[in-house]
Amino acid sequence: MINGKRIAVVMPAYNAEKTLEQTVRELPDMVDVKILVDDSSNDNTAELSRKLGVRTFVQDSNYGYGRNQQTCYREALAAGADIVVMVHPDYQYTPLLVPAMAGMVASSVYDMVLGSRILGGGALKGGMPLYKYISNRLLTAFQNLFLGVKLSEYHTGFRAFSRQLLETLPLLENSDDFVFDNQIIAQAVMFGFKIGEISCPTKYFKEASSINFRRSVKYGAGVLATTAAFVAHKLGIVRLPRFGTSGRKLTQAYYSQIR
Repeated sequence: MINGKRIAVVMPAYNAEKTLEQTVRELPDMVDVKILVDDSSNDNTAELSRKLGVRTFVQDSNYGYGRNQQTCYREALAAGADIVVMVHPDYQYTPLLVPAMAGMVASSVYDMVLGSRILGGGALKGGMPLYKYISNRLLTAFQNLFLGVKLSEYHTGFRAFSRQLLETLPLLENSDDFVFDNQIIAQAVMFGFKIGEISCPTKYFKEASSINFRRSVKYGAGVLATTAAFVAHKLGIVRLPRFGTSGRKLTQAYYSQIR
């Protein structure tokens, strides 16, 4: 706990057996509940997760990264979490920063905190491919301009959220794919939530999850579409459930639990 607030770490996983134990071992003691949602992996991710004492849920099919996050957040809220930190179990981001990120939310200064690979200049040093770094910078500049905020990056997978944010945003309107990460930031901006950042080192290696070039292009197109939808909704050109109060929010179970 921090400031009397219950902390949950959620780990959206797919074929993370090789890196999961190292990730879990480095989670700090102040974490109250650890949750892993396995997106129907082909390896022993779920079995290892249970052995490590993590609350483990398995999707009955490979629904995608975005849907996995929805399940993660629903289970964290059901477990009574006041603050939820998403940590990828591929060990690309260090779990040692969980207390710092959760503390920024616990202070009520921020509703969302992003672990930025760009702040501190560690992205390229950590092995981020040059094409990904360049596209990251270009897409971030584009979104800063049209969303009216100033973030160092929108594409990190290391994030902390307040319970209020997760209960308020219409997360069920978002993509089941990787662009979910970008959509939730755009939603937070639209709903007026406060977003902070913290410098976070990153590591790129064989076992770390990283989308390939084709999927990176698809993700980039999704970012542009998300930005266009944000602007259109804000200007009143269209009314989109993703950015409105009528959109579908997290509700009770919509997936299969532990297999």
